[in-house]
Amino acid sequence: MPYFKDYTSQLGTFYLRASDTALTGLAFTSYADADESPGGNDILSLTEKWLNIYLSGEEPDFMPPLELTGTPFQKEIWQRLLAIPYGRSVTYGEIAREMAEKRGLARMSAQAVGQAVGANPIAILVPCHRVLGKDGALTGYAGGIKLKETLLNLEGNHELSPTNTWRFTILSVNC
Repeated sequence: MPYFKDYTSQLGTFYLRASDTALTGLAFTSYADADESPGGNDILSLTEKWLNIYLSGEEPDFMPPLELTGTPFQKEIWQRLLAIPYGRSVTYGEIAREMAEKRGLARMSAQAVGQAVGANPIAILVPCHRVLGKDGALTGYAGGIKLKETLLNLEGNHELSPTNTWRFTILSVNC
């Protein structure tokens, strides 16, 4: 049975969705439907604990179980996002180069990577906010560029912008 719960923080309200066994979604807009049960379960409680730690500026030392539903390519990209260390970032181009090399291809489109990143169903925990545009540019984010910048700063991510002044480039990426 699907469960959902609003999680209200200093950064706004996030909408959590879980099955009996895993977190299935974290979004910035509500996606509850009539077949879901409002309220919590153990997975949502664990996710709230993770978010409380994360939003306090600390790196959580655990991860709630995640259920990522998507195409094989999307799942591969999301697994790559999970490997980006706390406080670090990569570019869409870097991920595209890694995926091309892994497949034995001469190149892969950064736009294809961006589309997969943008389809991420579990924002923040699957850290799509850690993916930047060319030369460290902040690019589109479902929660808005300001939230992306806030999350990067919360993690102390100044790796690509030591002056903490980000160059903004708005793309049509959802995550």
